[in-house]
Amino acid sequence: MSIPLRPTWRTHYALGVLAAIYIFNYIDRLLMAILIEPVKAEFGISDTGIGLLSGVTFAVFYTIFGFPLGRLSDRIGRKKVIAFSCIAWSVMTIFCGFAASFTMLVIARIGVAIGEAGGTAPSMAMVSDLYPPERRSTALSVLMLGSSLGAIFGLGLGGWIAQHYGWRFAFIVIGAPGIFLGLLLLLTVRAPKPAMLVNANQVAQAHWAVTVRELFQTPSFLWIVLTGGSAAIAGYAIGTWSPSFLIRSHGLSLQDAGLLAGVAGGAGATFGTLTCGILCDRLARRDKGWQIGVPLLGTLISIPFALAYFLWPVGTAFYVGSTPVPTAFLFYGVFSFFGTWWATPCLGAISHLFPATRLAQATAIFVMSMTLLGVGVGPLLIGMLSDGFAHTLGNEGLRYALASCVSLLVLASVFLAMALPRYRNHLMNKTTPPAPLADAATA
Repeated sequence: MSIPLRPTWRTHYALGVLAAIYIFNYIDRLLMAILIEPVKAEFGISDTGIGLLSGVTFAVFYTIFGFPLGRLSDRIGRKKVIAFSCIAWSVMTIFCGFAASFTMLVIARIGVAIGEAGGTAPSMAMVSDLYPPERRSTALSVLMLGSSLGAIFGLGLGGWIAQHYGWRFAFIVIGAPGIFLGLLLLLTVRAPKPAMLVNANQVAQAHWAVTVRELFQTPSFLWIVLTGGSAAIAGYAIGTWSPSFLIRSHGLSLQDAGLLAGVAGGAGATFGTLTCGILCDRLARRDKGWQIGVPLLGTLISIPFALAYFLWPVGTAFYVGSTPVPTAFLFYGVFSFFGTWWATPCLGAISHLFPATRLAQATAIFVMSMTLLGVGVGPLLIGMLSDGFAHTLGNEGLRYALASCVSLLVLASVFLAMALPRYRNHLMNKTTPPAPLADAATA
């Protein structure tokens, strides 16, 4: 059976399953953020130690395995790699709940990182295979809802479970559904055959070093990758430490901090992700440069609201039931809406730059940049700054550590401005733009 250029219900079903998997990808990844305080209390570790656990350790192993698994998905097919990776990271998340020591928790988180390395880039490449270019940013925005919905359930539900049943039970309960989703994808979704098999007579897979060099020779790709890295440092730092900031600086409980950061912040990110994807597809039909212009606009708007969130004085705006909503948190709602605008359009831009035979590998490099710098550097950097500021500022050290990381969003805006003319000129001079595998047989 072929996949038509006009998406069918099978196309949308595949996107739905991939989006559900991506939600749990982020739930399992972000769960550590709401569990920082109880894990610190049980194992007696510093903020820097937490930064190493949730940041560098995760990012290094994710990065090591990200490109090889993306390359594998270009060769044997996205579906198998995504399904087995999902099952693997879900099992390792459950193992986190049984960790008897901090070392065992680190090992389990390494397992989560290796599993998730095979989920993100192949999922994004598979969505690009399934949808035509003019609908790709919208489809990718649906997939990328996983990050914001993952925040809602990972932080909100995770905080509630930890408050009532302990942090270990939170890992176990939230890790289990991913096993089912991996099997669901494997058994019920039809996906395009691997590009290497469909085009076996025309395409030969080059050595990985040659492939990487050729990818970076493409105009604008380097600047897009640098954007992902710098914006992700700020994004992951804020996402990881925001619940602790609300606890330390605004006096919220673990449950209330998880509810606000997860549900309220995640809702803003959800609408922001959908909005930027739809807006990008519409504007890019008029001028291809809007594929980069939309994330540049959103990032610039987000910067002052991020600063206001961290620097606004303590005070309560209103209550939602018994949950106090700090005045500063109102700025976070706006930031979470615009602060997500850089990711989906950049992924869409990559899908327009490269053919299907290189797409997962190119996407893997972008995601690896986000992970190595964002997940690896972001939480650790804030942990170190917080420990350093704590000598003179106490608990308020975290506030100013987080405010300082907003400068990375300024840097991301500069990189996007560098990418925009190069991207537009490259596509305008391209004679055969890449298209999805619309005529590929399904597997």
